[in-house]
Amino acid sequence: MSDVFETALIEKRNILNELRSNNLTLQELRFFSIYLSKINPRDKSTKDVRFPLSDFQKIMGFGKLNIAQLKASADSILGKKVFIPHESGGFKGIVLFDQCDVNKDSKGEWYVEISASSAALPLMFDFKDRYFKYELWNALRLKSSNQIRMYEILKQYESIGRREIAVDDLQAMLGVNYTRWDRFKNSVLDNCQKALKEITDISYTYERGKTGAGGKWLTIIFHISKNVPVNTQMTLFESEIAEYIDLKKVKGNDSEENAERLSPELQNMILFADDLTKNDVKEIYYAMQEKGYENMFLSFKRLYQTAVNNDPANLKAYILGIIRNEKI
Repeated sequence: MSDVFETALIEKRNILNELRSNNLTLQELRFFSIYLSKINPRDKSTKDVRFPLSDFQKIMGFGKLNIAQLKASADSILGKKVFIPHESGGFKGIVLFDQCDVNKDSKGEWYVEISASSAALPLMFDFKDRYFKYELWNALRLKSSNQIRMYEILKQYESIGRREIAVDDLQAMLGVNYTRWDRFKNSVLDNCQKALKEITDISYTYERGKTGAGGKWLTIIFHISKNVPVNTQMTLFESEIAEYIDLKKVKGNDSEENAERLSPELQNMILFADDLTKNDVKEIYYAMQEKGYENMFLSFKRLYQTAVNNDPANLKAYILGIIRNEKI
């Protein structure tokens, strides 16, 4: 990509990093990381960030572009909210971005310009302490929203080397809701541990902290250390951002799909559901389309977590049963 540099530095306020998940997809998290890498946090005049349309297309994982797709993406980005807690126990809800401009410049080249909202400026600019830094490539090469968020949650405490987090708080920060410990351990903790070790500049081990009845994990103690990633020779164009999402490497590689370009929503669904095969997710996706679900990824996330919480013998069959019986 022409003006996205993997060594670009992101400076992120701790308070922004600690906010509960606002349901950003993998592509939207990457976009937000790139946005933060392109602003100067000491200069609010840099809040308007312009991308060549071709770069925005790659960031969001689009195939062929059309106006409807761009409007849907803009609607999603402009709708992202965060909730800032008050000491009183209340909160203040704000949107992160309030303007998306798709237009041609003076040379006739299409661009996408995104502007941070005035309410979000204190979260992104003019901070002097309580923030952390990382290089952009760490976020761009990770393959799921859970992996990016886990990286940021732990990167914030790298200098301390240790972080203890309540299991419920960690799940809220990641935007997941696992009731079964073994599923959370396998799908999130172990999956992210492997990814961070292979791809990013930090790695971690973890152990049980405070316990409840029956030895239930109430908190997790993470031990964070510097890391030299396995993929040290990977360049920007060789990494995932070049092709954006190569699902054949993530979940199987069948000949029928070698040339297939999956939609961003379906890509996110496949990456989110570690307990389902790619074909399982595709079957669910097409069933949801036929039923008329509007927000496919968030609806799938809800259906998947409902199934996981009920722990059926067959996750796919359980989800398809909900879809068939659910009134839309």
